[in-house]
Amino acid sequence: MKTSDIQNLTIAIVGAGYAGAAAANALSLAGADVTVYEQASQIREVGAGIGLRPATMHRFRQWGIFDEIAKVSSASDYFQILTATNQPIMQENWPAFAEETKTQLIHRGDFIDALLGVLPEGMVRLGHKLQSIDDTGDRSTLTFTNGETVEADLVIGADGIKSVVREQLFSDKSPVFSGEHAYRVVISADDAHGLVVDDNLRMYIGKGAKVYLLPLRHRNQVSFDITALNPDGTWAPAITKDELVASVAGFDDRIVSIARGLDLDTVSIRAVYDIDPVDTWHSDSVVLVGDAAHSMLHHQGQGANSAIEDAGALADALAQADSLPEALALFQSTRKPVTDELQRISRNGWSEEEINDVFPGQKPVSQEQA
Repeated sequence: MKTSDIQNLTIAIVGAGYAGAAAANALSLAGADVTVYEQASQIREVGAGIGLRPATMHRFRQWGIFDEIAKVSSASDYFQILTATNQPIMQENWPAFAEETKTQLIHRGDFIDALLGVLPEGMVRLGHKLQSIDDTGDRSTLTFTNGETVEADLVIGADGIKSVVREQLFSDKSPVFSGEHAYRVVISADDAHGLVVDDNLRMYIGKGAKVYLLPLRHRNQVSFDITALNPDGTWAPAITKDELVASVAGFDDRIVSIARGLDLDTVSIRAVYDIDPVDTWHSDSVVLVGDAAHSMLHHQGQGANSAIEDAGALADALAQADSLPEALALFQSTRKPVTDELQRISRNGWSEEEINDVFPGQKPVSQEQA
């Protein structure tokens, strides 16, 4: 599309998470009239740490926000996998996009604050929960639960795994339970019993559980994440401290000590879900990005990175195509094969023996479909 055509676009982004904030950065830089509508009354990203891959950091260089991200993150050289008892299995150096661009480890809250902090004042409108979307072809109308309606040339559904945009226009399939729980918390590096020795991500593999230790040296903290097989698919399950500690039975004593020392009130406890691949991500005036399009399990660490790549690819497609519908088709053809494969790979997380121990006689749905 011509620069003048992009500049005349009115774009409404539903959701101010990674995908929505990144799309707002990329498309506002292209000159479009962008507004982000977020259902929360305040931005508060909870959870733990994530790794931003070199290709993702390269996008931030393109958008002129690399320094904002780098100053609240730490550069990492490699990812190490170990047994539950701390015996090395393999070590993989992070692939480099360029010599000066490394994987950065960052807290989710710092990440979203950095993404939103560079947007022009007033671009993000809080307290707007989407109720319905009416796609009339060349334009769409959003209706929010506060009674406000908005028309836009392009609506970007960045509203996550429970996307209203996806459900009403593209797929009514529900999220899929993986058969796992994730227990995530950020603690002081001083409370890590000497396990944090550098800026590299480590994963410890035990029977039915994986433990991730992701250093956040710029905070003097570490993200501690237990992912454990569990048949309870309640979105926010209730577990006891003893159950949490039992999930790391047989692990290195220091990992068990970290788990035992946690304040359960500070731990994010969630059943883990993803979605089946969505056949179509777009119409002529609406498109899905991020988790709304391809929510995936976290085993490959690609959720946030895929959201950023979506934003960059969408901006690229608008610049390359002759019209908005062609741009949205180009975006899907570029990104969907990549994310379909990442979704597939991310579902292959456990051995048959481990699954059968927790789900005797049957497997969780996502494991059957992997």
